[in-house]
Amino acid sequence: MLQLRAPRSALAAAAALSRTTSATTARRSLSSGSPSKQQQQPQPSALPFTRVGVVGMGLMGHGIAQVAAEAGFPVTACDTSRASLDKGLAMIEESLKRATGKAVSKGQLSQADADRKVRETLARIDVRTDDVSRLASSGVDLVVEAVVENLAVKRSLFEKLGRETAKHAVLASNTSSFPIEELSAASGRPAKVVGVHLFNPVQVMPLVEVVATKHTDADTMERAVAFVRAVGKTPVKCKDTPGFIVNRLLVPYLAEAMAMVDRDGVDPQDVDTAMKLGAGHPMGPLRLADYIGLDTCLSILKGWVDKYPGQGFFVPACLERLVKEGKLGRKSGQGFYKW
Repeated sequence: MLQLRAPRSALAAAAALSRTTSATTARRSLSSGSPSKQQQQPQPSALPFTRVGVVGMGLMGHGIAQVAAEAGFPVTACDTSRASLDKGLAMIEESLKRATGKAVSKGQLSQADADRKVRETLARIDVRTDDVSRLASSGVDLVVEAVVENLAVKRSLFEKLGRETAKHAVLASNTSSFPIEELSAASGRPAKVVGVHLFNPVQVMPLVEVVATKHTDADTMERAVAFVRAVGKTPVKCKDTPGFIVNRLLVPYLAEAMAMVDRDGVDPQDVDTAMKLGAGHPMGPLRLADYIGLDTCLSILKGWVDKYPGQGFFVPACLERLVKEGKLGRKSGQGFYKW
């Protein structure tokens, strides 16, 4: 297996097939000059929601809280413990200082302005332990769920959100693979439920899939799209189909690459080189699978095989074997490659 150095930042499942045109388009403009219209921070009166709730302050949730707060939204963030909240806040502070530090080094921002930006963004984020009734009492009118990718956990959460939050509040899930319809039904207010699938790292990746079910009303969809634009991202509207757009195309592609290794004994490096040089992809499928996490790939594929029989989904033998051996990709130090 080829020895690789871990790159500077991880890609999530859907980050895969294209590079961002510029990391700047995924963040608020840090320049002290005049930003473009697309980069201008919305004025509070123009924001589509008055307060954003984020449930889960882990890998995705802390990024969602950060970009919302940077855009001017007051944020109430919940997690299961104070330790989890503190860790999420620390990641936000580190991310902000890293971004503003770069702007200072380029002469785009004074140190005083950089420090103020960090303080003001953090001040917009109110943290609470995971009590939905306390979340509701803060006046949130948009809640973005970013908890563990477990359907039973998400269903239970949406039941609570449906009971406890204001009836006009929009409930959104950041799930990358589960049907929004099932969460919608659990909430008891399907017209107000939408998918808002951001990509990792949230602060950098510019795409957001906004997912409508057959019950999502037009106002909910319109406001969700407006929220995505307000935080400086590019929305694409999706139907509630397996994997939405990106993962529906990406995950089967990864599985087919793995099947070639199983069936034909092809070297993973050759597969990746072929797709990079022959198809112009910035990263080959097997290296990408290592980035994502082979356990994550396995979980998605197993779920789709069980839920959507006859639609061509399958679980490659090499993927099951590697996960069983604890070789999960970049995060464990070995998968299809050694890192």
